[in-house]
Amino acid sequence: MCGIFTYYGHKNTAPELVIEGLKKLEYRGYDSWGIAYKTNDEIEIRKEIGKIGDIKVKDLDLKHSNIAIGHSRWATHGGVNKKNAHPHFTEEKDIALVHNGIFENYVEIKKYLEKKGHTFKSDTDTEVIAHLIEEHAKTHEFEDAVKLATQEIEGRYAIVVLNSSNETMIAARKGSPLILGVGHTEGEYFIASDIPAFLKYTNKVIYLDDNQMTVIKDGEAKFYDMEKHEEIEKRIVEIDWDEESAEMGDFAHFMIKEITEQKETLARAINQDPKIIEKVAKAIESAKGTYFVGCGTAGKVGMVGEYLFAKIAKKHTNFAFGSEFSNYKDFLTKDTLMICISQSGETADTLEAIEVAKEKGVKIVSIVNVETSTMARMSDIVVPIKAGPEKAVASTKATTSQLAILTLLAYACDGGVKKGQQELINAAGQINDMLNPRYEEHIMKIAEKIKEVESMYIIGRGANYPMALEAAIKLQEVSYIHAEGFAGGELKHGPIALITENTPVIALVANDDSKKEIISNATEIKARGGYIIGVAPENDDIFDFWIRVPDTQAVSPIVNIIPVQILAYQLAVLRKNDPDKPRNLAKSVTVK
Repeated sequence: MCGIFTYYGHKNTAPELVIEGLKKLEYRGYDSWGIAYKTNDEIEIRKEIGKIGDIKVKDLDLKHSNIAIGHSRWATHGGVNKKNAHPHFTEEKDIALVHNGIFENYVEIKKYLEKKGHTFKSDTDTEVIAHLIEEHAKTHEFEDAVKLATQEIEGRYAIVVLNSSNETMIAARKGSPLILGVGHTEGEYFIASDIPAFLKYTNKVIYLDDNQMTVIKDGEAKFYDMEKHEEIEKRIVEIDWDEESAEMGDFAHFMIKEITEQKETLARAINQDPKIIEKVAKAIESAKGTYFVGCGTAGKVGMVGEYLFAKIAKKHTNFAFGSEFSNYKDFLTKDTLMICISQSGETADTLEAIEVAKEKGVKIVSIVNVETSTMARMSDIVVPIKAGPEKAVASTKATTSQLAILTLLAYACDGGVKKGQQELINAAGQINDMLNPRYEEHIMKIAEKIKEVESMYIIGRGANYPMALEAAIKLQEVSYIHAEGFAGGELKHGPIALITENTPVIALVANDDSKKEIISNATEIKARGGYIIGVAPENDDIFDFWIRVPDTQAVSPIVNIIPVQILAYQLAVLRKNDPDKPRNLAKSVTVK
């Protein structure tokens, strides 16, 4: 999933620091890694294939330097080899660059640069950026050359650039996360894809937003809005973590810890053994009838599966709650496939459904978090979600990991598993960026406003209709507020009668074919006095309160449920409930 780590400061061990930082980002998934660092007026580059975890720095014979950039690469453009590993550089190695994201229009720009005399050594889109900066640097200062180059890039990116002629480090982003760590000594900075990479050194961070750039030189970091072409001020945020707490979870509750962990758990879910995904995809293709089965939150995930397979794979699938599955037993044959979804793998109703299915010779696939569970042992194929222990009763990280697996399977059934991985990687990167204290503070504002309400509603369309149902579950479980989810189009068939003055209604919006209609539904509610909370990539005049989410389209069920998880947690705390152990509920429903 690619990781960036860089160091600028006083220590002359920058290359070693960067390698250790990249080790902290191994969870993101990668197939190669590399570093570049300044020595006098030259840039030294070291690239390797394979894992960095076992690398001993003392064996690398690195030179002293106080400026270095590093990258762990997950191949997208070009094969897995040293020439395609990052950092990438120009012919004379006067510019070196690391890059996360996809440079969508790189082919046409590469052809333009080749006509200008540039030659390329790799098969990547990233190398084109380095040459593009070099071309602009012929007529502009280094900083302006980077700005001009970013304006030509179509797609999401995060880049960090070095120049051999001066001690300047420049970073810019659009869509991919990039976070600045401010060292405890003046003039010391870290840049990384995620905070844990530099938590050993500092807990002071500055979040780069889209279309923003930082220029670090002369011991100072300045920030610029690349669209407005002006310098801006950025706020330093102190993260209440240390290295140990980032690993052990020094949070007030397990629920918020596990919500935050989705930055890592999604990456682990995406980095599945492709053979397992392909095996399940083949089973779906050959089956004469596929059922998704789950209970509670896992059931809502299964409902999303119906929409994903219809939209992405153009395949008809079915969903049933575990407790209702026996009603379908007369349709089952040895050619039926059953895909069971569970965090624990011990859910009684789903296990009973498996028993009914096995009597008919049905093939069983389980998507589970506990690979040694009863459900896993009863299954023909097991897909582990790799979310790690989930101790809060209200499922959060397991939910999004399950959704990620179903998304991968849908793409795999259409022959596009790599496309599915890339869509999910892009979404995971943006979720990583989204989950920060500022975002939680923003959602807390609405939690404070609605904490005393007795009822609230959630609406969605398409794959976000099941997520509206899941959002209601989250709110019910921990806040104890009466919450219900509805399909937006069903409002006029009864539920709209529940709307009174200032009734909170969350609208889950995706930037797809359903957007216009769900906004129309929200307008109907607003006309009857409802208070609209929009969870959407873009603001709309109809929203009384907007919670921004990334524009991920097919992955919108994942990104849209996360802010509701945060809201549910905050409401529980404000209402003095225990979000980890809600009344009358158990983590695993092992009895009927």
